[in-house]
Amino acid sequence: MNGEPIVVLHVEDNQDHAHLVARNFQRHRVANVVHLVEDGEAALDYLLRRGDYEDPQTSPRPHLILLDLRLPKIDGLEVLRTIKTTDRLTSVPVVILTSSETERDIARAYEYHANSYLVKPIGFADFSEMMESLGFYWLVWNRYPWSETRD
Repeated sequence: MNGEPIVVLHVEDNQDHAHLVARNFQRHRVANVVHLVEDGEAALDYLLRRGDYEDPQTSPRPHLILLDLRLPKIDGLEVLRTIKTTDRLTSVPVVILTSSETERDIARAYEYHANSYLVKPIGFADFSEMMESLGFYWLVWNRYPWSETRD
């Protein structure tokens, strides 16, 4: 990646969950920058460079998107569908990180080309372990064509 900072867009309306993710990534040093948005509309504004997110310097294209499904304004599945049908975003991996275990949500997420579907564990230790593994897999071990335009 040529020294490029690792950028994660975390789309999560639960502040406690967002804090746990950020703290675990920081503790395990697997992401340099985590941008948090709290609803689906803000996620699409960020990704499509609209409104407050027009500047690529302050809203860089993420290397990974962590996406909750139950979001205010625009549902997470609709956000996922938009990401995976927008040419400049299709290669960005999207990991669904949600409390929903319903078969319908899982099936639709993969139908819309989610790269992974994770159910948030209830216990703090289990959640921390999941975040550590997720971070290392997607941001350290997995390989991507980072040379693509990252506007």
